Amino acid sequence: MEYTIKKLGQLAGVSTRTLRYYDEIGILKPARISSSGYRIYGQKEIDILQQILFYRELGFNLSDIREILSSPDFDKVKALKEHKKRLIEKRSQIDLLIKNVEKSIAYTEGRIKMSDKEKFEGFKQRLIEKNEEKYGEEIREKYGAEAVEKSYENFRNMSKEQYEEMQNIEQRFRETLLEAFKTGDPAGPLAQKAADLHKQWITYAWGDYNKEAHAGVAQLYVDVKRFTEYYDKDQPGLASFLKDAIFIYTGMQK
Repeated sequence: MEYTIKKLGQLAGVSTRTLRYYDEIGILKPARISSSGYRIYGQKEIDILQQILFYRELGFNLSDIREILSSPDFDKVKALKEHKKRLIEKRSQIDLLIKNVEKSIAYTEGRIKMSDKEKFEGFKQRLIEKNEEKYGEEIREKYGAEAVEKSYENFRNMSKEQYEEMQNIEQRFRETLLEAFKTGDPAGPLAQKAADLHKQWITYAWGDYNKEAHAGVAQLYVDVKRFTEYYDKDQPGLASFLKDAIFIYTGMQK
């Protein structure tokens, strides 16, 4: 069965403007253009749109989706199974947050007692899942599943005070790093202070510290596009500067 752009938009619950944009960026081209100039979509395009919407629901950006779908190794069945797995994880997170809200209501009404750890349980789990979605593949490949799970477990067990202190250190680290970048010297006092704050920050998340792993994660900041973009959105070149500062801090670069 074939659909005009309007009919496909109605079927999928997306605007014709969105479908036109997908055509413009090459992520979803129509099967053909009719003699009247209308975009016409067939079964193949419907299946592609379904995949796009699945990936969008899971938080992927359009450039990553386009790269995934255009890969010669793309396996539709494997992708659908992965979608199912991630949606189940997302449902579990929503269930956890609902449970957390229900407990918070009961606590506020004086019907139960609720520890600080319980109050933040659902939110910490969501942060873990967001990190896994963005960087899970890279960090598991670099450090192994056991080390990653250990880090997640440490994060889950943080007290409210520890979590707040970790956030405070992260804020100080980012502010110091931006100031250090202005000096242009990764070996300078400000850059080395930023590297030390970065060490404190990741130690909270990991539960322990070693300089090889610290240098390893710094290398990921320049090797993996998503990591680089995370820092360079504040200041182009910041990821590379941070890597150099950490390499000097850990003794990996004299």
